Amino acid sequence: MEDIASALGDAARWQIVELLATRPRSVGELAELTGLRQPQTTKHLQTLARVGLVAVHPLGQRRVYAIEPGPLADFASRVRALVEIAEAHQGELDVIARYRAAIEVETVAADQDRWADGRTFSFERALAAPPDVVWRHWVDPALLGSWWAPPPMTVSECVLEPKPGGQAVLEYRDADGRYRSEGRVRTAVPLEHLEFTLSVLNETGVVSFTGHYDIHLAPTPEGTQLRVDLRITDSTVESAPYIAGIGTGWAQVLDQLVHAINASH
Repeated sequence: MEDIASALGDAARWQIVELLATRPRSVGELAELTGLRQPQTTKHLQTLARVGLVAVHPLGQRRVYAIEPGPLADFASRVRALVEIAEAHQGELDVIARYRAAIEVETVAADQDRWADGRTFSFERALAAPPDVVWRHWVDPALLGSWWAPPPMTVSECVLEPKPGGQAVLEYRDADGRYRSEGRVRTAVPLEHLEFTLSVLNETGVVSFTGHYDIHLAPTPEGTQLRVDLRITDSTVESAPYIAGIGTGWAQVLDQLVHAINASH
């Protein structure tokens, strides 16, 4: 398939294939229709023949080329499959578009330090598992690491010690770098309430902003109602891209929490 894609990547060869799709043609006719010289046309036809897209038929002293629809159909099938995959993942492109638009807005707003202090966010999810299962997914490092990073990030370290003064750490990586946040647990009421801070650190370890998280779990007949409240302090001008991604990022990680709990419960 790669050879066919390479062959069709040339504009002249593509034009030849289009002409041959209607009927077989001689080298001279193809050269005349494409405006190419006959030696050039012959070389293009030889390339197309090597990848199976055309076949040559000697007719006396004339050589007529005809298209081979089989390999072209296989190539079209592969392209259609790619289109279907791309359409199925269109939502991810929409996420990028929303994030880019949010960055532009927040960059304009970030005209001085503490520009976003006091801003709040709230997220809720109905989880089909009892509070003890949900609680473990917050405080067990192995379970926490299974969902606590937006795609395509990978968690490299995560800790939420469920006790006042306990350590709070989130570090995740992608192909472009490492992203680390550190803080402390303020309140921990098992199966009910978890409150902690996380300061997002820049590349030199300086705080970009601090998030104050308030997690509430409430039992329901179907499982657990989860509420995540977040308040921003210590915001710097450089924190604009991070803060722009909070809404999208937390929506993604909480969806991953839902999937993680469904897979384990």
